[in-house]
Amino acid sequence: MKYLHTMVRVKDKDAALAFYCDALGLEVIRQKDHQKGRFSLIFLAAPGDEEAQVELTHNWDNEESYSEGRNFGHLAYRVENIYETCEKLVAHGITINRPPRDGYMAFVRSPDNISIELLQEGEPLEPAEPWVSMENTGSW
Repeated sequence: MKYLHTMVRVKDKDAALAFYCDALGLEVIRQKDHQKGRFSLIFLAAPGDEEAQVELTHNWDNEESYSEGRNFGHLAYRVENIYETCEKLVAHGITINRPPRDGYMAFVRSPDNISIELLQEGEPLEPAEPWVSMENTGSW
């Protein structure tokens, strides 16, 4: 048995790609547009780690908003520097729902409300501002 991917549905493909690729730093591995079925499948992975993929499914004609299901927890990524990663996300207009006050863990949400956990590689970084004083925002 081999893990293949986790699928999440996205309402706005461009907003999702801006979040996952531009802000979070994932790369598009492959994309398949299914004209007859009117949907797109976009596979993403962290640079250099194509083994763990996220599949974005975009149904072209969907008008409904997706709500978060409590049976789905979050996607998790290890990052080289939690503070730099969070700074980059903030620069892209992303809210840090659970700031990395401990120098180790943060949570953000995608445009489709998917919870993303960010974990510091190795040992936690020394606690630093503005993160130490930052309160949680919303749910994560």
